[in-house]
Amino acid sequence: MSLIENYPCPYQFVVIEGNIGAGKTSLAARISEVYKAKLILERFADNPFLPKFYQDQERYAFPVEMSFLADRYNQLKNDLQSKDLFASFTIADYYFMKSLIFAKNTLATDEYNLYSQVFQIIYQALPKPDLYVYLHRDSSNLLENIKQRGRDYEAKISGEYLQNIQKGYFDFFKQEPDLPIVVIDMNGTDFVNNRQDFDAIIKLLFSKRYSPGIEFVRCK
Repeated sequence: MSLIENYPCPYQFVVIEGNIGAGKTSLAARISEVYKAKLILERFADNPFLPKFYQDQERYAFPVEMSFLADRYNQLKNDLQSKDLFASFTIADYYFMKSLIFAKNTLATDEYNLYSQVFQIIYQALPKPDLYVYLHRDSSNLLENIKQRGRDYEAKISGEYLQNIQKGYFDFFKQEPDLPIVVIDMNGTDFVNNRQDFDAIIKLLFSKRYSPGIEFVRCK
């Protein structure tokens, strides 16, 4: 039997999240390809403020976070409302809450308070995923992945910054008791080049339906 026959996806909307360099886009795209699912990818490359932000975070933090907020909302709203009759389910490589997590680590207190007010107004208008997946990797692993993909504007990302982002995600998990959250330990896993690793992730995600709350699992 095929992978899909053994582990059909029991969800309509799946989110693959993770820190910078965790592999969320690669995994979401691979699952979409195998399952013929509708794929929603974050359009970070189109953000004109992002390279400037990594050069001067204090100056460009607020415009980059506001532009991400607007773009993420518009993209998710349009893509989730637009049904694809030929797709088995929808999978995205980000969730809207990511906006608040990153903003908390980049904005000054007064800017964050204003940002948070705007965020909360529009957050309620978006559907929540049926399954939220977080790919966890150690900072050293993330930094190596970031180095390998060679984006100039990511060159100054530090381990400390990545740890702060990770803390933001785990704080978010505690605030969402009604959301099924699966945290996968991805250290030592290479699902891009190792088919067995990819199959193991699929088995972890789709062999059962997860209940609300946080569940920690290992890929290996």
